[in-house]
Amino acid sequence: MSGAQLTRTGILRMALGGAADPLLPAEGEGGRRAPFLLRALRIAVVVCLYWFTSIAMVFLNKYLLDSPSLRLNAPIFVTFFQCALTAALCLGLSLGAACGPPCSGLPALRLDPKVSRSVLPLSAVFIGMVTSNNLCLKHVGVAFYNVGRSLTTVFNVLLSYLLLKQTTSLYALLACGAIIGGFWLGVDQEGEEGTLSWTGIFFGILASLCVSLNAIYTKKVLPVVDGSIWRLTFYNNVNACVLFFPLMLLLGEFRTLYHFDKLGSPSFWGMMTLGGVFGFAIGYVTGLQIKFTSPLTHNVSGTAKACAQTVLAVIYFEDTKSFLWWTSNLMVLGGSFAYTWVKGLEMRKVQEDPNVKINERNETGV
Repeated sequence: MSGAQLTRTGILRMALGGAADPLLPAEGEGGRRAPFLLRALRIAVVVCLYWFTSIAMVFLNKYLLDSPSLRLNAPIFVTFFQCALTAALCLGLSLGAACGPPCSGLPALRLDPKVSRSVLPLSAVFIGMVTSNNLCLKHVGVAFYNVGRSLTTVFNVLLSYLLLKQTTSLYALLACGAIIGGFWLGVDQEGEEGTLSWTGIFFGILASLCVSLNAIYTKKVLPVVDGSIWRLTFYNNVNACVLFFPLMLLLGEFRTLYHFDKLGSPSFWGMMTLGGVFGFAIGYVTGLQIKFTSPLTHNVSGTAKACAQTVLAVIYFEDTKSFLWWTSNLMVLGGSFAYTWVKGLEMRKVQEDPNVKINERNETGV
């Protein structure tokens, strides 16, 4: 699912910190560490796989949402299809667990209406997250996409203080300031170049807010599904499919699909399926990257990937960008990297010093 880079990133980060994902291999099984070269090669392959899947997913979704050759104005339907495909893949892999590896460790999935109702509040936030991500991508260029939805870290800090009463260190706040400055400079430069979409900016900010809320609600809902990220993904996407129907009806997307001239095209459905598969895969490869490296390295890799994605988008779409536009991207990426680095140092300090003060422990919670 398209916002999966996302989306599932926050969920998997929390899930992998507790119960293990049955799809992810345990590193160092049997008590023996692999040779250094083998471990380095494995990490390189996993990081490359994450980069490829994440970047390909963004470009595929941009094509499906805003391609001049496709001319399909049905973003909710595209998101609905990807949610339906994710739910079907979850169920299919779960049913295949009886056949043995590589799915033998997956939990059985069955639709329990009571559990589905308990997950519903999270599903509403999840819908807001994936829909606003796609709508942001529809209205802004791929090159500006990372800046457009870069305020997730800022909302993490804000919501952690408002809802969880967790404070944040000065250095982390300075990093957030750099992100906000880069965001506003990017908006200004998009306006100067005549490519600014306030609709895209609105959905980018909404997507950032929903990603932060999704992480908070996920922590509350995970016990309902026995801590299983696999079950949570299944229920979230099933609920989303049901809730998307009235939205598509309200926005007239069924009529749009009826008049869509490529509805019977195998290539169109092939691209739709490929986008859904990449959306499903991003959660798995994100988990792999965290498993074989660390949450800190994963965030650094994500920042570097965002930089590469921006450069590729500028080259592919043959855009010409000003110095200040590039500066805004560097401010956002630099602020994100600095925040990740500061939080990593603070968490290490808490782990190494058992006598650290309670309020210092709270500061590492963002």
